[in-house]
Amino acid sequence: MNWLLNLYETYESNLDRVGVIEKKHNDREYTLLPISHTTQNAQIEVEVTEQGDFHSARILDKNEFSTLIPSTEKSASRAGSVISPYPLHDKLSYVAGDFVAYGGKIKKEEPFSAYIQQLEGWATSDYATSKVKSIYRYLSKRCLIKDLVDMSILYLDADQKLISTWDKKYEPIHGEKPPIFTAVPGEQESVFIRFNVYSPDKVLAKVWEDKEVYDSFVGYYSQLLGEEDICYVTGRQLPSTDKHANKIRNSGDKAKLISANDTSGFTFRGRFAHSHEAASISYEVSQKAHNALKWLINRQGKVMEQRVFLVWGNDEPSILNFTENDNIFAMGLPSKAKEIKSHTNEEFAFELAKALTGYANTLAVKSNSKAKVNILVLDSATTGRMAVIYYRNLDKKLYFEKLIHWHSTCVWLHRYRKDEQGEYLQFWGAPATKDIAFAAYGSKANDKLVKGLMERMLPCIVDGQNIPQDIVRSAINRASNPVSMDKWEWEKTLSVTCALVNQREGYNVALDKENMDRSYLFGRLLAIADVMERSALDKDEKRSTNAIRYMNAFSQHPERTWRTIQNALQPHQARLGKRLSYYSNMIDEVLHKIPFNEFNNKPLTGKYLLGLSSQRYEIYHNNHKKDLEGNNDNKENNTLDMNEQQKS
Repeated sequence: MNWLLNLYETYESNLDRVGVIEKKHNDREYTLLPISHTTQNAQIEVEVTEQGDFHSARILDKNEFSTLIPSTEKSASRAGSVISPYPLHDKLSYVAGDFVAYGGKIKKEEPFSAYIQQLEGWATSDYATSKVKSIYRYLSKRCLIKDLVDMSILYLDADQKLISTWDKKYEPIHGEKPPIFTAVPGEQESVFIRFNVYSPDKVLAKVWEDKEVYDSFVGYYSQLLGEEDICYVTGRQLPSTDKHANKIRNSGDKAKLISANDTSGFTFRGRFAHSHEAASISYEVSQKAHNALKWLINRQGKVMEQRVFLVWGNDEPSILNFTENDNIFAMGLPSKAKEIKSHTNEEFAFELAKALTGYANTLAVKSNSKAKVNILVLDSATTGRMAVIYYRNLDKKLYFEKLIHWHSTCVWLHRYRKDEQGEYLQFWGAPATKDIAFAAYGSKANDKLVKGLMERMLPCIVDGQNIPQDIVRSAINRASNPVSMDKWEWEKTLSVTCALVNQREGYNVALDKENMDRSYLFGRLLAIADVMERSALDKDEKRSTNAIRYMNAFSQHPERTWRTIQNALQPHQARLGKRLSYYSNMIDEVLHKIPFNEFNNKPLTGKYLLGLSSQRYEIYHNNHKKDLEGNNDNKENNTLDMNEQQKS
């Protein structure tokens, strides 16, 4: 129940956001729903006068469909043929008193009777507003379909019955296909209608955006709630409910987090006689917790293949997300190569700690010393049930410490991010979990694989556990096979893999000439051979070097493959001129450090990739004016060639 309590507290901390319309990056609207409210897609908007007469109607555009509507416990979870009307806006079969007269089909009782009786209770109560009374007076006249037909919104056949679905046989009567048949996904009878009140003298708030109407229904419906029981979340005696919200991830989501409607199965039977004995949750807490969850998912949740990854704070919803690296560097950390002054983990950790501490202090202005961070992962195995598959509630300070540790240990130098101008930048830091998935499984990995990896990476980031070895091995294998992918993809895979390997090893990206590890030294040899051959090639020649082509074999049989690579280098040595001695000296220096008994065909560990990457960086980016005097133009071309790989 802890996650429900924290969602409930989040709602209570953001009461000023209730009913306030916000927009996502794709311009889709969302809001923190009032209790006893939900959202529906409406296709028709009907305006009535304050006196309760029909004024006008129109078909809505797709970006206007989403509508905030009052809802009861039963209507929020209605399914099949059960008659459970929404209190105000609803489908045509519920709100049209002349539905049957125009050929509407009903199975048992007439939905309009239940709808108008329920609306009458609200409209005649002490909580009713003038808008609700106006809508009630109009709908009581039972002439909605007639008015919509007269406005050319709905269409009838030759027998004056509603046309279910459009057919070309109706073209002689109505001409081209009317817009309503495009707007409604099913039959014309299933159209959802929302109501508004028109006033020529003053501008009124739209009914579905009017706080007065929200409060009116909340006050009215609170008097109709069921018996009180102990709420397992708050511990207070409150009206309870056994019907909980759906539409958690999106407006079409039918999966519920809490459900006990299977009275003939074994959902709770065998342990309890009634569902509320298993878990009794108050109506208010259920509504507020679920509405807060929907709001947070729309606002900052990351959804992968219907799996939701969510991070939020009780007092301040916006919290750094562990799944991305962009928001870390958006806080002012060095990103461009020229800004990086040092390439040590300690330097980066210091800069990251400063940034995160500043961010945390900014949030602390609005929070208290006991502020918490919540991490929640949701998924559903079926269309009707959803589960919390991961949940952690951490002290905010501890959460930032975990982020600092992760982003300063799983760290390497990357070159695959772009700035606002589309130019590639190099940055220090940990790769995003999605990029880790692509490094391990390929850029065409499906969302199911990606979401599974993101879930498995959670304990590594939040709890400081080691990265699962199968993920690291898979990334190493792909990074060792550059001929299977484009250059830009291999460069990205290499840097991400280095970060994964380095999470355990703790190396710096700067070349460590004192490192005597066998795999690291062999990696340095491979890098020198690669740069050496690349220097001898024409700047327009983009083919892979022999070192890169034999990389996979080299990782499995280094001694044997090194001889092959050396032999392949000989035809290029004559073109190197003065630079030949520079590269030869480097090769001799590294070979000298490998003990004789370790220069064999034993497979290399992932540390060879660290040596490869660090040695390449050392050669391409450090100035060797004395050794390469007179050859700076060629060196510059090589450096540009390395950067050009990102753009290919």
